Amino acid sequence: MKRYILASVVVFASIFGIQAQKFAMVDMEYILKNIPAYETATEQLNIISKKWQTEVENSMQEVQTMYKNYQTELVFLSDDMKVQREEEIIEKEKASQELKRTYFGPEGELFKKRQSLMKPIQDEIFNVIQELSREKDYSLVFDKSSTMNIIFTSPKLDISDEVLAKLGYSK
Repeated sequence: MKRYILASVVVFASIFGIQAQKFAMVDMEYILKNIPAYETATEQLNIISKKWQTEVENSMQEVQTMYKNYQTELVFLSDDMKVQREEEIIEKEKASQELKRTYFGPEGELFKKRQSLMKPIQDEIFNVIQELSREKDYSLVFDKSSTMNIIFTSPKLDISDEVLAKLGYSK
């Protein structure tokens, strides 16, 4: 939080300190929603995510079933059988947790898939914004859809449609 406050102070100090600089605004959410490849990538990620979520849920359901069966048969099992069943349940639960971590962990398959699908789109947008910044001599380009607290921006500063036009998705 302190970083954002410090960054805001620095940005506003530089805005008021140096009047000759030019600024622009983009709305990344708006831009991304108008790029069909982004929508397709999002759909693919949702489909894969649901498939993997179902797989993890089925695995966890198996653990619950094994535990219920163990509870039901507990009185009929010898001590060695109880230990063996408990170990099987624990192993299955560990495997389920590992499967979940493999798919949805910080460096999991979903993260890697998202990177492979989204990064090229984001890089292309970034390159176009950079190109427009050089052409029009912008010193700073804000993303108004980010979490930064911007109360008002002039529509004249918004170059989102220009970015889309350069990407070939003009309205």
